[in-house]
Amino acid sequence: MRFPVAVFIALCIAAPAFAQAPTATTTPKPAQHQPGTPGQVAPAHTPGQTAAAPADSGEKIEPAKEAAIRHLMDITQTAKLGDNIATYLTGQVRDGVSHALPPENLSKFMDSFSQKFAATSPGPTVTDAMIPIYAKAFSMEDIQGLTQFYESPLGQRMVKALPDVVQQSQAAGIQIEQASALKILRSMADDYPELKQMLPAENGQPAPGADVAPGATPNPAPAPGAK
Repeated sequence: MRFPVAVFIALCIAAPAFAQAPTATTTPKPAQHQPGTPGQVAPAHTPGQTAAAPADSGEKIEPAKEAAIRHLMDITQTAKLGDNIATYLTGQVRDGVSHALPPENLSKFMDSFSQKFAATSPGPTVTDAMIPIYAKAFSMEDIQGLTQFYESPLGQRMVKALPDVVQQSQAAGIQIEQASALKILRSMADDYPELKQMLPAENGQPAPGADVAPGATPNPAPAPGAK
């Protein structure tokens, strides 16, 4: 559900998803964006450019409302967003550098990088930057209502269960869309013969046009985007 469609419902459904998502040693594929999650990390900027800072509305937030927002972020575990983004970016660095450094040097490099990144990464600033975003989207009454819900047994159950629900839903959706994409690519293979060499086997048969030696076991190439 997209944030602008129904702000209140969207936060109820998706805010804790990324904040509670388990960390992984490899970089996850960007997922569909959910409010409170980095479902899609901001596109990488061109080398040499400086990433734009979040816009500041300049409006002063009442201390009581700011405190209420911080409490809401704590109970939904959205306050962990900064730490999890740092973990995500560290995984991206590991994945990229692993292609350039020999394995015996990778661990030492990552230890050094992690120490430097932890010393300079503005973790609390991520939370601070979210305060005006929440304040603009929600009234004090909204925040109090959301807080009441998330402090309830059902709200806490949602916080704990939602990451798995989102992950499994995305996996199911990706599987369906991949099957549709492969069907379309196969239908275009006659017009674009290059596709025949990259498409996986269909129904256990070699891909059209693939050269397989007599008696050899077909070893089709992985589907586009697969690792």
